[in-house]
Amino acid sequence: MTERFDCHYCQESLFGKKYILREDSPYCVKCYENLYSNTCEECKKPIGADCKDLSYKDRHWHETCFHCFQCKNSLVDKPFAAKEEHLLCTDCYSNEYSSKCNECKKTIMPGTRKMEYKGNSWHETCFICYRCQQPIGTKSFIPKDNQNFCVPCYEKQFAMQCVQCKKAITTGGVTYREQPWHKECFVCTGCKKQLSGQRFTSRDEFAYCLSCFCNLYAKKCAGCTNPISGLGGTKYISFEERQWHNDCFNCKKCSLSLVGRGFLTERDDILCPECGKDI
Repeated sequence: MTERFDCHYCQESLFGKKYILREDSPYCVKCYENLYSNTCEECKKPIGADCKDLSYKDRHWHETCFHCFQCKNSLVDKPFAAKEEHLLCTDCYSNEYSSKCNECKKTIMPGTRKMEYKGNSWHETCFICYRCQQPIGTKSFIPKDNQNFCVPCYEKQFAMQCVQCKKAITTGGVTYREQPWHKECFVCTGCKKQLSGQRFTSRDEFAYCLSCFCNLYAKKCAGCTNPISGLGGTKYISFEERQWHNDCFNCKKCSLSLVGRGFLTERDDILCPECGKDI
C-alpha cells in the first residue's frame, strides 16, 4: 500500500502536483496562497508562490507593482526614498522634497552628506570659506555679510589686532587710548595684574593699578606715611610741600582735627591754637 502524501490543510493528494513546504508540512499552492501569501500594497492581490515578493518595512509588492509613486518607473534594484507611505525614486524625491544647496543651487540628493546653518543647506564640498575656498566641514566658522569664513581667514581679514601681542582679538577685548587690547594683555605696568574691570590710572601713557601707582608716584601723608592717591575725589591737605590725608590732619598733642581751622607749626608738628599758645 502506497503511503499518502496530502496537503496539510485541505488533505487533497499532492501526488503529481506542485506543492510548497512550510515548517516541514506540505501545502498545495491554492491553500498556501490563501493561508500565507502577502497582499500586494499596490494592486491588493495576493503575491502568489510563483511571484517574487518584494518587501519594505513589513509591506509587500509584486515585482511588477514595485514602482515610483510619481513617475511610475520601476524601483526594482534601484535606490528609493519613502515619503508619507509612498515610495519615490531618488529623482522624484529630490525634485519634490530635497534641500537645494545654497551655493550651487543644485539638489542635495538623499543619503549624501549636507551642512546646515540657520535654515540653509550646502553640499559638503560647497560649504567653503569665502576667502581661502577650502571646505569648512565641522570646523568653527564665522558668518559675515552672508558669507562664511574659517576662523583663521576671518581673523586675518576682519579682526582687530591687539596693540600688545599683535594677535587677533576674536572675543571681548579692551580699548584704551583708542587702541585695542586683549583683556589678558591689558595689565598693570608695575605688577602685571589684569586691569580689565578694575580701577586704574596712567602716567607717561603707561597704565597702573591704583596700588602700584600710589606706591611709585603718590605723595606720602606726613601723618601716617601712607600714599595719598588723590584719585576718586580723595581729599587731602597740602602745606609747605607736605601733605596729609584729611583724617590725619590733626593736632599733634590733643588730636583735634584741624581741617578748616587755624593751626600753628612747631618744627614738623602741627598744633591747634590752644595747644600752641605756649610756644
